[in-house]
Amino acid sequence: MGASARLTDHCIVLFDGVCNLCTSSVQFIINRDPAGIFRFASLQSAYAQGALKQHGISTSPDDLFSIILLANGKIYSRSDAALEIARYLSGWWPALRVFKIVPRFIRDAVYNWISLNRYKIFGKKEACMIPDPELKMRFLEWCISGKSRTLSRHLTFLNRF
Repeated sequence: MGASARLTDHCIVLFDGVCNLCTSSVQFIINRDPAGIFRFASLQSAYAQGALKQHGISTSPDDLFSIILLANGKIYSRSDAALEIARYLSGWWPALRVFKIVPRFIRDAVYNWISLNRYKIFGKKEACMIPDPELKMRFLEWCISGKSRTLSRHLTFLNRF
């Protein structure tokens, strides 16, 4: 499917903004998203906190160890989020969806182990990443703080969940 996969709106990726692995993953997604369908918000941002609360997902720092994808009216987390993100990337990455045949409890066990050890293995930043000026509009907390006209569209999209 790749970047040609159809979406009703942008996919929103919520990620740990101080995690080196997570911010590298965001850069990886951006580099393989020529259509610009992904938007991003750190889990520490007001946008992500509001989205999580709205959907009854814990915002406790101890619970924020998963990437979360909001796409096509659904919420994906852990390995499901990673595989769903791969679906929309350019190149051969959509082929990773074949791992959906592996039971979720096995995929998530691997995901959880990496997630729980990510700071030890990959390190941690003192503050959330700050996007380059040309990428700022793909980061929702920057759209919100900049009072972008796209804010209402993103909030309307979020309300569909």
